[in-house]
Amino acid sequence: MLDSTRRDARARIAPAGLMFLAITSIGWGFNWPVTKFLIAELPPLTLRGVTGVLGAILLAALALVRRDSLKVPRAIWPRLLTAAMLNVTGWMVLMGLALLWLPASEAALIAYTMPVWASIIAWPVLGERPTLLRTLGLVMAFVGLASIMGGNGFAASVEKLPGIVMALFGAFGFAVGTVFSKKYPIRLPPVTAAAWQIGIGCLPISIIGLLVETTHLEKVTPIGWWLLVYSTVVQFCIAYVSWFAALSRLPASVAAIGTMAVPVIGVVASAIALHEPLGPGQIAALIFTLAAVLLATR
Repeated sequence: MLDSTRRDARARIAPAGLMFLAITSIGWGFNWPVTKFLIAELPPLTLRGVTGVLGAILLAALALVRRDSLKVPRAIWPRLLTAAMLNVTGWMVLMGLALLWLPASEAALIAYTMPVWASIIAWPVLGERPTLLRTLGLVMAFVGLASIMGGNGFAASVEKLPGIVMALFGAFGFAVGTVFSKKYPIRLPPVTAAAWQIGIGCLPISIIGLLVETTHLEKVTPIGWWLLVYSTVVQFCIAYVSWFAALSRLPASVAAIGTMAVPVIGVVASAIALHEPLGPGQIAALIFTLAAVLLATR
C-alpha cells in the first residue's frame, strides 16, 4: 500500500523540494571541514553519536512545539529502523572513521559518489533502467577515485586505503537508504521522521563511543564548542530535516543529483579553512566525480 511509486510515471519536480535540497547541500557541505576539525579535539564515535542524539532531542522538542505527533504507527517501525541504520548509523560511523585517514576534501569527494550507486540500485528496485550515460558515469566515478588514490603516490594511497574503503561503504549504504526510502516511504511529518531516524541511528554510536573512547572536554577549544553547535543544530536539525523533506518531494535520482553541491562546498571550504591541498589530483577528482554524478542521474 505504501510501496514505491508507479514505475512508468514521470515524477514532477517540486520547487519546494529543490529549496530543501539546496539547504541540505549547504549544511552538509560546510560540515565536512567542521567534522575534520572536531575529530582532532574529540573521539569520532562520541562526537558523531552524542551530537546526533542531542540533535534528535532538539528535533523532538521542535515537533512538540509544532504540535506534530511523535507517535509512529506499528507498520512503519521496520522501515524506520532500516532507514535509520542505513542513512544515519552507517553513514555517521563510516564517514567519521574515514576522516581519520583522509582529508575532509577527499572524504567528501568519495562520499558523494553516492548518486552513482543510487542510480545503479534504482534499476532493480525502482525500475529505473540505467542508460549509456549512467554507465559512463560509473566509469568516471572510478576515474575520480583513481585520481585521489594516485595523486600523492602509491605509498600515500596505501596509507589512505582504510579511509577510502570506509567512505565507499558509507556512500553505498546511504545510496541503499535513499532508494529504500523511495521504495518504502516513511509517512511521518519531516521533523518527526528526522527526530526518530537521527535518534535511533545515533544512540548506539554514542553508547559505543562513550564506552570505548576517552573524551577530554577540557581540550575542546572555544572554536570547537561553536563548531559543535553547528554540527548539532545545522547538520542534524536543519540539514537532515531538509533532506527528508526533499526526498519526499523529489524523484530519487533528482534528490541524489542535488547532493553534488556538497563535495564542491566541502572541498573549497576545507582548502580555505583547513589549508588542505587543492592540487591537480584533488581538482581532477572533483571534476570526474561531478561529471559522473551528472551523467549517472540524467
